[in-house]
Amino acid sequence: MSIEDHGSSTRAILYAFLANFGIALAKSWAAIYTHSGSMLAEAIHSFADCGNQVLLYVGLRQSQRSPDAEHPLGYGKSSYFWSFIVALLLFSVGGLVSIYEGWHKLAEPEPLSAAWIALAVLGVSMVLETFSLFGALREIRKLTRGRTLMSWLNTTRNAELVVVLGEDCAALLGLGLAFIFVLLAVLTGNPVFDAIGSMVIGAVLIVVAFWMALRIRALLIGRSAEEDIRLGIEQIISEDRNIEALLNAITLQVGPKIMLAAKIRMRAAMPIEEAVACINALELRLHAEFPEIGWCFIEPDVTD
Repeated sequence: MSIEDHGSSTRAILYAFLANFGIALAKSWAAIYTHSGSMLAEAIHSFADCGNQVLLYVGLRQSQRSPDAEHPLGYGKSSYFWSFIVALLLFSVGGLVSIYEGWHKLAEPEPLSAAWIALAVLGVSMVLETFSLFGALREIRKLTRGRTLMSWLNTTRNAELVVVLGEDCAALLGLGLAFIFVLLAVLTGNPVFDAIGSMVIGAVLIVVAFWMALRIRALLIGRSAEEDIRLGIEQIISEDRNIEALLNAITLQVGPKIMLAAKIRMRAAMPIEEAVACINALELRLHAEFPEIGWCFIEPDVTD
């Protein structure tokens, strides 16, 4: 994940926060006025999303802190930690609370008041959330390097954009479901549909949160750099005329930076001073081609 990735993440987080904050206020007012369980579930979801965006930004800022004696590889994985917390909050505050609210409304159905207000707020919210989603997709397109969205999702190490995209998709789907169930409650005069809507929205949020948690789990455990970067690193090392063979190369994504450890076989009988100079020059080429490399350890050897 490069500096460009961080800029895209910050912008996507800002788009999502501004959209969700305005939507949350509108939903809260509509939920209080109409007594709609689906609307209340959506308001809770939007406020949770606002808090989530703040946590994502905190993680993004912390990941840029410089290394110190206690953390020699820096704080890059802070963004993964906070992204995982966001997934947990989406599961608990968003999903479980929405299901509980729906169950409560199902046990004690309450007729809707001025349901057209809820439908209007949901319609406007869908428009605003669509702008937020397009903003996230626009930032993602800057980083895909010709790959499809699904390919990027399967390979990216950018936890923040994955979370923002997941939240935006869940929010838009939740809004659509809320609109449908509130409309059914209005057309049938049966408030049970509204309660069911709240529970369905909660189930959707739980599924999305689980998907996000699985994606971030791999980063927390430790993943290599993206494939195109790994292949590029191996190509540069293999093409060096002073190197007979690349014996092994390991990369580790640490937030926005990459740690590289490589073992190489140098030309036979090369003086130690010349070998050191060649390795230093190789490291400079690697850093120039891939600024994401934060730590580079190259070891000359004769066998892996």
